[in-house]
Amino acid sequence: MKRIAVLTSGGDAPGMNAAVRAVVRKAITEGMEVFGINYGYAGMVAGDIFPLDIASVGDKIARGGTFLYSARYPEFATREGQLAGIDQLKKHGIEGVVVIGGDGSYHGAMRLTEHGFPAVGIPGTIDNDIPGTDYTIGFDTAVNTALDAIDRLRDTATSHVRTFVVEVMGRGAGDIALWAGVAGGADDIIIPEHDFDIKEIMTRIEAGRKRGKKHTIIVLAEGVMGGQEFADKLKEAGNDTDTRVSILGHVQRGGMPTARDRVLASKFGAYAVELLKEGRGGLAVGIEKEELVAKDIIDTLTNHKHKADLSLYQLNADLSI
Repeated sequence: MKRIAVLTSGGDAPGMNAAVRAVVRKAITEGMEVFGINYGYAGMVAGDIFPLDIASVGDKIARGGTFLYSARYPEFATREGQLAGIDQLKKHGIEGVVVIGGDGSYHGAMRLTEHGFPAVGIPGTIDNDIPGTDYTIGFDTAVNTALDAIDRLRDTATSHVRTFVVEVMGRGAGDIALWAGVAGGADDIIIPEHDFDIKEIMTRIEAGRKRGKKHTIIVLAEGVMGGQEFADKLKEAGNDTDTRVSILGHVQRGGMPTARDRVLASKFGAYAVELLKEGRGGLAVGIEKEELVAKDIIDTLTNHKHKADLSLYQLNADLSI
């Protein structure tokens, strides 16, 4: 395989640029040509495809977001859209593509694979909800962004003796809430993967107040409900403390990627190129127990799903007494 392309799709994640950089420079090192595709699958179908060289990715490793941009393109779910994209790739002589993104992006790569076009998926999403890997690009940065906010909110919560409900991202996965909550010493963590009892939470808040505790921090994954809705439920359950809601939102997607995300992205990008050079497509790269892995992308998406580490949930319950 001599000519490949790379695209980013779905929600942006810190470290995507580092992954693109790794793909480009590893491919050039291996004597391959690399093309970038702007705006994900929409750009693929539109033919927004252009050559990348060493200079194209200079100074990109530290930048958040994605310089290849991203766009939603539901039309790629159709056979017509998929074949139109493949036609554009073939017009440019492209023999394989690296797709960096989350679940929806992976499904696009899976469709390319089903049509016989070699595609390799790199997991890039702050939610850490892609099966087949312990960690995704952007997750570590998002956790640290949320943690910084929690640490700052604790200061003002203590000053005013308040309860803070901190809503973090994670529609179907509570990983950001779990990791940021444990690291931030949260009193409670509310995630989609585990039920909660509002009365038990109220009991812990009251017990903390009686022993002189000056603040309460509750970290809530957005997939459970909104922060204000949760605060209203606390009030209905008898909470009479001053309660404020902080919704971190898209700030978790931005900013410079952490060292871990940059290294992870570099490993993933280089590994994806190695696989394509060997003529291997239809794979999803990942990391398990700190070892790089490559799994069948169709099997990964069809037969597996991400599981939250509920031992962290129990750990926080044990420590937040």
